[in-house]
Amino acid sequence: MIDGSGVTGFAPRSLLPGELAAASVGAGVSGRKVRRTFRDGVVDGLLFIGAVMVGLVMLGTGQSTRGVPPWLQELDPLLGAIACLALWWRRRFPLAVTLIALPAISMSTSAFGAGMAIIANLAIRVPWDRSIPVLGLYLASSVPNLLIVSVPRGDVGLTIAFTVAYYLLFFAWGSALRARRLLVLKLREEADRERADHARRLRDARRAERRAIAREMHDVLAHRISLLSVHAGALAYRSKQADAGTAPALSDAEVSASAQVIRGNAHQALEELREVLHILRTEGGEEGDGGTQTDGTEGTAAPQPRLEDIRHLVEEARAAGQPVEFRDEELRAGELPPRPQQQRTVYRAVQEGLTNARKHAPGAKVTVRLGGGPGGELTVEISNPLPSGSPGSPGGSSAPGIPAPGIPGAGAGLTGLSERVELEGGVLEHDGADGVFTLRARLPWPAR
Repeated sequence: MIDGSGVTGFAPRSLLPGELAAASVGAGVSGRKVRRTFRDGVVDGLLFIGAVMVGLVMLGTGQSTRGVPPWLQELDPLLGAIACLALWWRRRFPLAVTLIALPAISMSTSAFGAGMAIIANLAIRVPWDRSIPVLGLYLASSVPNLLIVSVPRGDVGLTIAFTVAYYLLFFAWGSALRARRLLVLKLREEADRERADHARRLRDARRAERRAIAREMHDVLAHRISLLSVHAGALAYRSKQADAGTAPALSDAEVSASAQVIRGNAHQALEELREVLHILRTEGGEEGDGGTQTDGTEGTAAPQPRLEDIRHLVEEARAAGQPVEFRDEELRAGELPPRPQQQRTVYRAVQEGLTNARKHAPGAKVTVRLGGGPGGELTVEISNPLPSGSPGSPGGSSAPGIPAPGIPGAGAGLTGLSERVELEGGVLEHDGADGVFTLRARLPWPAR
């Protein structure tokens, strides 16, 4: 991971090998030139100096060894120089440098130090399927030097053992470095993938949180504000009729009572909004225990709606002038009550059904049915006649005298309710047939 100062993890990029530094900024290493870092430049310089010094020492030793042909002694410094100079290009062209240095390393003693770095570099930067055959070629190329120098002196066995150990040792060292670098790159890729997954999960969580906020705000406020609209509309209608002389004027007591009702509903809307925000700010707000949530600081609990609260919801609708019939004779909740979250979902379904009926079919009779029991399904059904002109209406309004709908809506209530029901593993259905609109939710109700 790189910050603004060019630091990767705990190490600056300049102190990393070029391959790791390139990978740390998301640059692909394969198929493109890897720029040499400061660390690479220092290492290359030290390797070149070390290879030259080791070559000079080995050259002096080789010149004093008896049995070395004169022509090979004269050619030795040139071969050693070629091998040492090739070190500067070993990073970008590892395989080519290894093949070019093959005659020098196999025949020249002054190329001994450069050969260490070139063999190790082969194992570091070239995959095994290509580096192993080249290593075998190096072992085979030592045969001419063995025949020219070692056989006349009679130390064949010692020379073979030293040559094999020389090549295998530095090849194994390079292989270990390659494995370590591949591991680092793999861990970095996994870390990058994990960061990307974390960012994706965070975005999904934020979207889910926004959807939860939208559901709660709609379910709570739309219902309460629609009641406010009905009360205020009734008050305005009575006042207009009184001004037109077609109805008696409202008394001070009636105006005060209507204002109290409106004020009470507005106060209740604020209280329910506070409870919604309390739930959303509480960790695990969707999965309460016992239907309550606490924030851990004030020690307060926000009660969640239950099945028995549906009666109070129906009474509020009736008090606003909405005719509602409530039936729960088929509900066997006393045997094994549904989970609090399921009860809350059913409550929200009834709330949404009453709100929609108030908006789109004002004055129409609404029927609310609850049914089901443990081991089956928990069902809730809200139905009301379709207003005149609605799709599915048989022509004429099912509720004579119903005025045109005047309460605006966001149109997202059924979408949010469907999400709630699906989270509980249930199914939400709604249709308008034979002049009746029906909203039905079915939730699984396990026996245990």
